[in-house]
Amino acid sequence: MSPTITEDDALAVVLGRIAGALERAAASLVPGDVPPVVVFEAPRNPDFGDFASNVALQLAKLARRPPQQLAAELIARILDDDPAIRDVLSEATALGGFINVRLAPAVWQQSVGAILKAGADYGRGLPNGRRLSLEFGSANPTGPLVVVQGRTLSLGDSLAKTLRFFGNDVTTEWIINDAGTQLETLGRSLYARYRQLAEPSFPFPEDGYPGDYLIAIAERLREDGAAREVPPEELVDFCARFAYAKLVEEQQKTSARFGVAFERWQSERSLHESGAIERGIEALRERGLIFEEDGALWVRTTQFGDDKDRVIVRSDGRPTYFGADVAYHYDKLQRADRAILILGPDHHGYIERLGTIAAAFGRPGAIEVLIAQQITLVRDGEIVAMSKRAGNVVTLDEILDEIGVDAARFFFVLTNPDSPLTFDLSLAKEQSNENPVFYVQYGHARIASIERRADPVLRARAERGEGLERLGEPSELALAKRLSEFPAIVRAVAENLAPQRLPRYAREVAGEFHQFYMNCRVLTDDAELSAARLALSRAAKIVLANALMLLGVSAPEAMERAEPG
Repeated sequence: MSPTITEDDALAVVLGRIAGALERAAASLVPGDVPPVVVFEAPRNPDFGDFASNVALQLAKLARRPPQQLAAELIARILDDDPAIRDVLSEATALGGFINVRLAPAVWQQSVGAILKAGADYGRGLPNGRRLSLEFGSANPTGPLVVVQGRTLSLGDSLAKTLRFFGNDVTTEWIINDAGTQLETLGRSLYARYRQLAEPSFPFPEDGYPGDYLIAIAERLREDGAAREVPPEELVDFCARFAYAKLVEEQQKTSARFGVAFERWQSERSLHESGAIERGIEALRERGLIFEEDGALWVRTTQFGDDKDRVIVRSDGRPTYFGADVAYHYDKLQRADRAILILGPDHHGYIERLGTIAAAFGRPGAIEVLIAQQITLVRDGEIVAMSKRAGNVVTLDEILDEIGVDAARFFFVLTNPDSPLTFDLSLAKEQSNENPVFYVQYGHARIASIERRADPVLRARAERGEGLERLGEPSELALAKRLSEFPAIVRAVAENLAPQRLPRYAREVAGEFHQFYMNCRVLTDDAELSAARLALSRAAKIVLANALMLLGVSAPEAMERAEPG
């Protein structure tokens, strides 16, 4: 009889059992002061087995025998000491000093049962008490959200969803970069557009924001009528406040349209007005890190590996950008155990600065930065020109109008954040297997179609996981094995801040399901086999829905190409 596995992550339980047996065998064969630790990883070549461990390679020198010999001895020992382990281990071989294992079909069958039992909670971690601050998507309040912000919004929200799913307490934050001279420039830019409505020849400032979006705001300003009551010498400042309010409002609407909500919208200017900078400076002073020189206040950042000490308050009393960063992140570190930021491609210089701030507050490593690199838009094989300074901005709303929220969110997360992304807009609109989001959603819809066509009694049997022992075909077990990886994928995304693993995994699941569907008819004359295959299909649907949920992408119940079972 195979053991009953009731935990959601059945695979982790089985691998833990085998790893424990190997650790005990290694401790017996190779005595030492430090107990051996066995870690399993998927081998590069799946023909070698499901998982492999290099414990024999690690202990060979201490054991004074070749790794291959030690690996064979370890395998023999666990089989002798625990004969019942054969219930979960169909094969264990020594190859090149590695211990390669192939798990019994019962493991994959029971893993399907665990998925059905957990349902939408499959892969969810228990609350771990870790408080995380996650800042992403922040933009200057001088224009609409553009394509690169779409990438940071997608990466950040998928990461936030996964971190929460894994058990963390996450606060999502947006910083409105409204300090400095940019608002004055925005005011002069809108003032010029406003004047041009009546005087087309009115000059536009050379350093202004040339996008057409300001023309629309100028028209709203004229319709509002309030500008006519403002003294001429105050009109530029009034224009700055008017444009700021409208643009932040539009950014928030676009964010909401994209399915992204933030717990905190933090104004950088409010840091200066609220005394937050003074509180941050005082905290550093208490740590003995503030000194005065040439009338300015400095921070002894060289104590933490910086190449020079940093000015935090200029000699004229104005805080530096570093001062605002100190205040903002001091506040974050009061509220969170760890602060994570996703910044745009021109912010590499911030990484060392923020690391210095964390160390100065006695929290080295508590601030982590991901850089979302540039995006190249391609349509019909041609690069779409983008230049904010030239005014030909491609806004995020335009992308959503063209391809929709689901495709945009999926495509934005496809690659490592630190790698440039080529976004093929034409591909994102295709209804074909070449379009990854369509391929994944189609897999979910196809399973829903099969379920609708199944007899209700058969569906009930499948939901209970009846007949899973009938699953033995290679494509059935391959799909079950892939589904069992989901908890490990969630862990990897959360621990490595790697949301790009989610769309890759979703495509792999969809691919394994489509292969299973081609090889194994789900609804047959054999009721028990049909129940088992329908149960496997339902488990795939659960995992696909969970993966899509973490990506902020819908899991449709029907699509045009969905086929019957």
